[in-house]
Amino acid sequence: MEPVIAFENVRKEYFLYKNNKARFKAIFTNNRGVKKHLALDGISFSIQKGESVGIIGKNGAGKSTVLKMITGVSFATEGTVSVQGKVAALLELTAGFSPELTGRENIYLKGYILGLNDKEIREIEQKIIEFACLDEYIDQPVRTYSSGMKLRLGFAININIEPDILVIDEALSVGDAEFRAKCRKKINELIASGVTVLFVSHSMEAVKETCSRAIYLENGKIKFDGPVEEAFAVYKPPKKK
Repeated sequence: MEPVIAFENVRKEYFLYKNNKARFKAIFTNNRGVKKHLALDGISFSIQKGESVGIIGKNGAGKSTVLKMITGVSFATEGTVSVQGKVAALLELTAGFSPELTGRENIYLKGYILGLNDKEIREIEQKIIEFACLDEYIDQPVRTYSSGMKLRLGFAININIEPDILVIDEALSVGDAEFRAKCRKKINELIASGVTVLFVSHSMEAVKETCSRAIYLENGKIKFDGPVEEAFAVYKPPKKK
């Protein structure tokens, strides 16, 4: 069976600019002399449809770079990345919102960004509004929303597009306890339906609850790929302060 996600010898380098002036100057010098950061160092892995996989590792290990490639935000310097299906990323939930547009108009804007057409958006529009619990605020400009309202709308859009692949960041915190429980229930429903899940976390218990497999990244390389408990036996997560 063809995997829904496949990385083959993927290498990713970023240029490190001192400031915006240096970034602008680099346009005319073809980045000559600019320091580079190696975020991923030739990694390969594949994920099958319906798998739930934890991505673990310390800050700076390369986790965010992997997720950006899966969501199409970033591209490999070398190697190939293949992603089959519609991706919902529960990461930067308010990215792409226009503050002057209403919540309803932003549903359409975000839907277009996620690759949906008018008919597909209309079919889920009411579900999104009800899930976000915005009521009459849905037709008010997003600039008038609180940060929590924006996050709820962003979550509601991404969780209701019927994704093939769901990317979740453990650090995500949306709304009050009741709304978070509602979100968790919806995520579990998607997992049970066979959606492929990538879950970023430092917690073994949180990963075990969702995943049977974990990929441990360190300094841009895969140090371990296998059962969750074995992965955490190799990985020593940072202690909570």
